[in-house]
Amino acid sequence: MRKIWATVLGGVVAGTIDHVSAIASLVPQGISALHINQYLASAVIGPKAAFSGGWLTGALGVGVQQVLTVTMAGVFVLAAQRYPALLRKPWVSGVVYGVLIYVVMNYVAVPLSAAPGWKPPAGWVVVGSLLSHCFYVGVPIAFIARAFLRDEGAAS
Repeated sequence: MRKIWATVLGGVVAGTIDHVSAIASLVPQGISALHINQYLASAVIGPKAAFSGGWLTGALGVGVQQVLTVTMAGVFVLAAQRYPALLRKPWVSGVVYGVLIYVVMNYVAVPLSAAPGWKPPAGWVVVGSLLSHCFYVGVPIAFIARAFLRDEGAAS
């Protein structure tokens, strides 16, 4: 049961932090929170359906974000079961995992999705995007996994 809690809580916390940071950084640039959420939904249902669906597709976008980060947390929990050292230094493992997440999302997952006009970040945006994946996603997942699985890792 602790593995499930580590996965769900780690994913929801990381997803919420990441989502709030995206909205906080993009809304001042004139992009509405609804549009951000619809863009996330467009990865699954395509741009036409996503951007014409109003708040319903905006809510779907929030769900997409949460499913992705819960999945990311689940992968980390599975890896930590096999390699308990990941739980001993969550700052290090979280940052490394954040880099892996950044690479997979920007060069595999999003390009293969239905999201329109995706281009990987360039210039200084890479730094911000990479840091956000590390500290808003990877590190929270690693710390929450450690909190729930620490005893299991020590026993291994």
